[in-house]
Amino acid sequence: PQCARRHQRDTTFDSAGRIGGSRTNGLGAEVGGERMSKRIVLVEDEPNIVEAMSFILARDGWEVTTHANGETAAEAIQTANPDAVVLDVMLPGRSGYEILRELRADPAFMRLPVLMLTARGQKKDREMAAELGVTRFMTKPFSNAEVVEALNQIVTEARSGNGG
Repeated sequence: PQCARRHQRDTTFDSAGRIGGSRTNGLGAEVGGERMSKRIVLVEDEPNIVEAMSFILARDGWEVTTHANGETAAEAIQTANPDAVVLDVMLPGRSGYEILRELRADPAFMRLPVLMLTARGQKKDREMAAELGVTRFMTKPFSNAEVVEALNQIVTEARSGNGG
């Protein structure tokens, strides 16, 4: 679908990879089903990465909302109230660092698991992300399995109180 490729708006994918997402009761439990849903906001402006990550995350049971605009990303994350965020460093309008700083300043999102992605994995980039409170930092290119494993781990840690 064009909206999924162009990413001019937020797009939600359900666990079957369909656009639209599943209905939940606000606690992650699917209405009418027994499966627990994990909600994630993917903030990335590269369409190929968005498409690939949306697919692998949806296949792993995540309800994926995508957002490509750095200027409005923090607001989109706060509105979606996800279980985790994948945040690119370099975005149009505003950097991932600025978005992370805004999220960490909001008491409701201080402990939200954030996996930050960057094409530049230099020490200073990692240090800046750590200072701002990133949960995990990953350098592109990465394997699908690494991303899924990292996200599941940081969400499990956050839910058990061991994250952050």
